[in-house]
Amino acid sequence: MSPRALPVLPERPLPGHAVCLDLRTPRGEAYDSDAAVRAALDVPQPGGERRFLVVDEADRLVAHQLLYERLSSYGPAHVVCLAVGTRGERTLSRSLTLRPPAAGVLWVFDSTEDGVPGEAVLRPLVDVLSTPEVFDAVLRALGEVVHGVAVPAVRVLEHDLTDEARARAWRQAVEGLAGPDVPAGNVSADQVPGALALLLGEGVPRSLSGHRWLPAHGRAGARLTACDEAVGEAVDDYQRVRGPAGLLTGAGRTVDLPADIERVTEELNRFRTAVADAFGAAGGTRLTAEHRGVLRDRGVELPELPREISRAGIVPALRDLTHDLIGKGLPLRSVAARLSALSARTAPVGSAARLARLDAICGPERLRRLGGRYPFTAGGSRPAAFAVTGLLALLAGLWPLLGWVLGPAVGALAAGLAHLMLRRRPNRSPDGRIDGGGATGAAPRLFGGLLGGLVGAGLGQFLGLPVWAGAVAATVSVAAVVLLALRDWSRAVDDWWARADPEEAWRILREIQDLVVTTAVHDWLFAEVRHHCSAGAGAVAGLLRGLAETADAHGRPHAARTADRPEAEPPPPARKAGAASWSWEDWRDDADDWGDGAEDEPWSDPVGEPPAGTDPAAQEPPPFPDSGDGPPPPLPAPGWLERRYGDGGPALVDTLVGDLVAGTVLILDRCWAGIERDPGALARAGHEQRLTELLDETRLRLERDVAASPPPRYEGLRDPDALTSLATLTDRSDRPDAARLTGVAADAVARLLLAEDDPDRTVALCGPEHLRLLSHDPLAARQVRFVPEAMRRGAAGDDIWRGTAEDVVWTGAGRHAGILRLVPLRADVVHTVRAEEAGET
Repeated sequence: MSPRALPVLPERPLPGHAVCLDLRTPRGEAYDSDAAVRAALDVPQPGGERRFLVVDEADRLVAHQLLYERLSSYGPAHVVCLAVGTRGERTLSRSLTLRPPAAGVLWVFDSTEDGVPGEAVLRPLVDVLSTPEVFDAVLRALGEVVHGVAVPAVRVLEHDLTDEARARAWRQAVEGLAGPDVPAGNVSADQVPGALALLLGEGVPRSLSGHRWLPAHGRAGARLTACDEAVGEAVDDYQRVRGPAGLLTGAGRTVDLPADIERVTEELNRFRTAVADAFGAAGGTRLTAEHRGVLRDRGVELPELPREISRAGIVPALRDLTHDLIGKGLPLRSVAARLSALSARTAPVGSAARLARLDAICGPERLRRLGGRYPFTAGGSRPAAFAVTGLLALLAGLWPLLGWVLGPAVGALAAGLAHLMLRRRPNRSPDGRIDGGGATGAAPRLFGGLLGGLVGAGLGQFLGLPVWAGAVAATVSVAAVVLLALRDWSRAVDDWWARADPEEAWRILREIQDLVVTTAVHDWLFAEVRHHCSAGAGAVAGLLRGLAETADAHGRPHAARTADRPEAEPPPPARKAGAASWSWEDWRDDADDWGDGAEDEPWSDPVGEPPAGTDPAAQEPPPFPDSGDGPPPPLPAPGWLERRYGDGGPALVDTLVGDLVAGTVLILDRCWAGIERDPGALARAGHEQRLTELLDETRLRLERDVAASPPPRYEGLRDPDALTSLATLTDRSDRPDAARLTGVAADAVARLLLAEDDPDRTVALCGPEHLRLLSHDPLAARQVRFVPEAMRRGAAGDDIWRGTAEDVVWTGAGRHAGILRLVPLRADVVHTVRAEEAGET
């Protein structure tokens, strides 16, 4: 197999996998091998495990002895060398460094398959061997064969997605993370944590329920007290007037209800003016010591910030709200819309904005109505008064002889009481300065009484009733006239009082006091907290929108692994000094890096200079053909690799969205401290860069094993307790089975592993001319069966895997499953060089 025409650049090694190096030297070029090893050593490997998978030329293993030794310079390392040989090689020389148990060699020869380039054979093999579980199993198996050198014979099944399914799943996953644009909407107090609910409503913290916001010695408090006293005096005078004493005694002459109501109106207006002055004087959006002094001068006393709320508790509440919304499955833009609504609701607007509400409570119109002059009306309807008085006079006139006097006298009594009501009406000041007018129906009563009395006297004369009957009738008639007059008086006073309604001033006072308390709490006392909440919620909303836009940029149609590089892009430059580590992106299933198989013959070209008369430029890989039909098709698979493509399982998109959401929550973990310090200085670029890395990592896992492996564990949480309630969201270790991700059942893999141990089922990676170099002892070969763990997860997994050999290696990642046989070589084929000058020769 010829050296690679293009380098393998270090880009994105998968966490936990073996670090891969390609030490093959491009023909006619040189590279810095020390830099290559340093780049590999710089790749972090968790858990103290140091694994290196090295692709090298079989005839240069001894020359690269120093390079292999340097791989252990940071501590013990395990090395599996994939030695690429040519057809003419019949022996293998290796240094002591590549001996078991720390190292082993797999010697790969030309498979001579028609139409299958050599790199198409090498790439999936490297993919399998870099998996840590397979790497360890192969290294152990190599330690059990002669010299620790073997020729691999393989049979592999690859479960993957079609390019269309992968693009569709990625697009839907990104859409599920970002979501569509939505209006800001609304947010209520019962939808947010308690610390934020206080800012949304107009309630007062319990610790401030007994605070006197308007002390009596202050300007506003004195106006409040004076108004309250004026209303109380008016109510007391009303109670004195409305009874019999107000009509029949001199109490009514000493009471001046119109003046009382006038005073109530004036004091209420003065109180309203004092409150409006306080609202306007401290109308800023941030409470300062100067504002406190201004309010104190105007009679408003502010306490310290209550214990129920503080500036320090706002950002944790915002964090909990954001986590709660994300945990409910809302995409980023929907969460941003909720936070924008919260920002608008909590933004301080200043107490001056409350003046409109103050005018609605106690505006000029309401004061005018309160101080209005309402007429006093007593006696009910006039026809009824005429009839009732006439009937009572008739009853009094039934007394023989005396009835001619008593009957008209009862009518005169009724008219006199009605006239007395008019003179002592409550809407008239004793001095006549204020008079609302009135009517009591004295004339109908007089005429009705005279007419009824005369009729009753005539009727009594005709009937000749006994004296006692006439006396009873006269007594009942007089008593009824007096009682009805008192009833009409009380009803008329109550009716007038209800229409004037001076007690409404108390309701107005309570509403103004409530408005003062609400303003003092939410516009003055909570001003700093509200500003911090509004700015913080707006900053998080802006960050989430920025993250959604970043996600949208990665949500364009997902390019297949065969076309990660645009057609118009020139081929990458050859390997530069210091570039020798591994990148999974360099192992795409395309042919653009490797040239045309018929021209290149990568498995059979001898090592050395190109043939005479050959243009070196012709050895460079051609770019994508300009066919206009998109990227070229993937390379054909070798005979030992069976590819099965699915259209995506039912759990694929949800799994990807869950991974992206969990990573986004962890990204947000870094922003809360900055929002706490200064929401306006939040640097979105750094968080958007981390989201880009998350998207790249998730997309890489989608390509690598259809997201069957969990995301790498996130270390360095700044506030782990804050994510405790989101453990089910951020813990992505529980993954769906492969069938639910790819849409391809694992039955074929189970049948392959359950088949009898038949060497003919695997394909040796060597030509017929190399078979005589292999050991023919069937017991000397070792076998590694490997299956991704995702393939046996799920309800049906226990049934199809029942009876599987106990030596199966269950890998945590990858899309390949199959059998890897390690066939040892004859003892005289492998030579161990015990003394060789290190370095290139």
